Amino acid sequence: MTMPGLELLLRVGLATLLGVAIGLERQWRSRMAGLQTMALVSMGSALFTILGAYSFGGQQDPTRIAAQVVTGIGFLGAGVIMKQGSSVTGLNTAATLWATAAVGALAGAWMWREAVIGAGIIIAGNTFLHPLAGRINRMTHAGREAVPANYLFEVECASDAEPSVRGLVVAALTQADFQLKSVRSLATMNPNEIALRAELTAHARDDAVMEDVVRALAADPAVRSASWTVVDDAGVEWGRAR
Repeated sequence: MTMPGLELLLRVGLATLLGVAIGLERQWRSRMAGLQTMALVSMGSALFTILGAYSFGGQQDPTRIAAQVVTGIGFLGAGVIMKQGSSVTGLNTAATLWATAAVGALAGAWMWREAVIGAGIIIAGNTFLHPLAGRINRMTHAGREAVPANYLFEVECASDAEPSVRGLVVAALTQADFQLKSVRSLATMNPNEIALRAELTAHARDDAVMEDVVRALAADPAVRSASWTVVDDAGVEWGRAR
């Protein structure tokens, strides 16, 4: 028993389009499994579902292959889960892969209403629950999908301007939603200058915010230089403004 070509195209095409829709959200957030991965997972699940339903002369249980798809996606999802220090990343991406496979299987079985609704729920969940999860993580100083980042921020200024510049540094960094751990004053080679070094942590790495803080501080005439770096990350260069 074979499936008509147009029906095959419709089923697999729907699965692919829904996978693309889910993958767009993942690609926008720069996750490890993005547009192509979600589209292929959904399309492959549809093809396997069709294989189970229309092959082997109808002598086999069509649900057996669908069950193996669920198992196989579990192994694929395990590949995107990583442990970095005390944080575990990739759990949400793995769950999205698993759910996308279900959407593809539904499209392959031509349960198109269920497939469309399922894809919509996945996209809505990843889109609207992400900010809520971020706020909860910031409140508890914990993160799963996002990797916490530790920053070192340094400002050189005139010695007599230290109190005002210190106030600017603290205000700029706390408004940027970072947790300020310490601010220290250090001597420099120039006796008329002083360096302020701030240690801070963020729920997720956001270099763009740090660059904005550097530019804001560099506009102050009392600031001679401002720079930042990520602690324990040898691949990151200092961002600096003079």
